[in-house]
Amino acid sequence: MKDPLAHFEPFPEPPALVLEYIAERSAEESVVDGPAPWDLGSLSAELIEPMPAWLDSVCRWMNGRYAWQPQDVIPPCWARHEGLAYEIAALAFARQDAYTTAGSAVTWHEQYDRFLTRMHTTLGKAGDECRVGKHEERPARFQLAAWPAQTGDAQAPDAAGRVGGTV
Repeated sequence: MKDPLAHFEPFPEPPALVLEYIAERSAEESVVDGPAPWDLGSLSAELIEPMPAWLDSVCRWMNGRYAWQPQDVIPPCWARHEGLAYEIAALAFARQDAYTTAGSAVTWHEQYDRFLTRMHTTLGKAGDECRVGKHEERPARFQLAAWPAQTGDAQAPDAAGRVGGTV
């Protein structure tokens, strides 16, 4: 009898440069105090450069294993949805850690299910178009351009919601 599990593909390995960074960062006497590798917006150009290809292979892997329903497919334009890209990076690194024990692997699958819920919420109806290769930058009625421009003297509100220390 042929082995029914022989066709299972391993999860994509992170880029070597990123693995080296993680090892340096987690060494007991490390002098590396950089951002977490899943914090995409904080990574150096050198560290961010290999990430899109790896995260794309992660998305393809997850789609191939878990996306049995159309709404569960991570769209090919995932990197153009910034929040989704952050989520995918965190989920990919969490999976690397999760397979140390069976219980944590089950927890990762629960995290994956919550990721799908957040992805559905984030993409909304636009997700259907994205999944078939018809990406829209942002649905027109939700353009962030509707926010007034910040002025040079604008300040963030304080805890009470007051701006600029006014009473």
